[in-house]
Amino acid sequence: MKEFDYIIIGGGCAGLSLAYELEVHKKLKNKKLAIIDPRTNYKRDKTWSYWKVIDHNFEDCVKKSWSRFHVTDTSRKNNESDCSYYPYQSIDSEKFYKKILKKLKKNKNIFFKKKMNKSQFKGSIIFNSVPSIKKFNRDRVNYWQHFYGIEIELKKQTYGLDKFDLMNFDCDQRNAVHFIYILPFKKNRMLIETTWFSKYDKKLFDYQKQIDQWIWDWMRLKKTDYKIKYREKGAIPLFPIHQKNKKNFINIGTAGGMTRVSTGYTFLNIQEHSKYIRMNIDNINEVERFQIKKKYFFFDKIFMKVLDRYPEIMPKLFLNLFGIFNNSIIKFLSNKSNLIDDIIVIFKMPKWTFVKSLFN
Repeated sequence: MKEFDYIIIGGGCAGLSLAYELEVHKKLKNKKLAIIDPRTNYKRDKTWSYWKVIDHNFEDCVKKSWSRFHVTDTSRKNNESDCSYYPYQSIDSEKFYKKILKKLKKNKNIFFKKKMNKSQFKGSIIFNSVPSIKKFNRDRVNYWQHFYGIEIELKKQTYGLDKFDLMNFDCDQRNAVHFIYILPFKKNRMLIETTWFSKYDKKLFDYQKQIDQWIWDWMRLKKTDYKIKYREKGAIPLFPIHQKNKKNFINIGTAGGMTRVSTGYTFLNIQEHSKYIRMNIDNINEVERFQIKKKYFFFDKIFMKVLDRYPEIMPKLFLNLFGIFNNSIIKFLSNKSNLIDDIIVIFKMPKWTFVKSLFN
């Protein structure tokens, strides 16, 4: 006899989003759910950001939204762009966790487990959010988006709030693709992240030094001019994670292919996947697997080839990408583009370089 109807492996963004979706739509009314995660205390550990191209359950967890942004290349040439139709949002993970846990703990049929024996999985439908990518940590072939960020509080209110810096490439590139990402939450408080699109090279891991240098170069701030209030660090695989679904075993989150290879965007894909599972939960083994459209894997494969062969063109490429037709670009980056949007993006690319990479 099965102990649980559903088991979610991993209580992070994907696992909790699915549990919340099932709970609020009363799919767990007469069902038992176990969520397996080793942590005992949920606190702020991530910042999830995205272009709001669809509605989602966590509008009340948004720390801030922006309607304009900057991209700056290595020569400090700058584009200011509009995204008011699809605002850019950042989710505070602590608010996200609190909201979901408060809701889930009201249901006595939902159990939080640090670990479970495999014998307890028998007969349950399992949703796995833990990707099997440990072997890639030493891989010199695949690319990662790896980053380190600090949220700082300035002694003086010197920073504007109306726009954010999506990519500032005026930093040491080291034969890879490197940019600084800045989200101003208040006039005296902002998240600054150093972000790399590169192979997993430990020589690039002097993150704090990179941020210190940028803060001095761009803001002329000494370490005594601000306090570090929060730190975060992570690595997102920029390659497909091939984990097969089986009967009664469905992969979700990055393990389920919900990370866009060329951008690392995952949050809204998780929300759409959770909704799809909830709508089909009663016959989940019979329905077609939810996945990002194949055309994006094709485009992303070419993009990653270009990034590998010509990293030096990326700052100029991203600068030129934004400006006009921003809605089409944003939809493309968020898996929501139509044929016209795709054509607009293609015409903004260095076509000969992409063609060579396609056939190489």
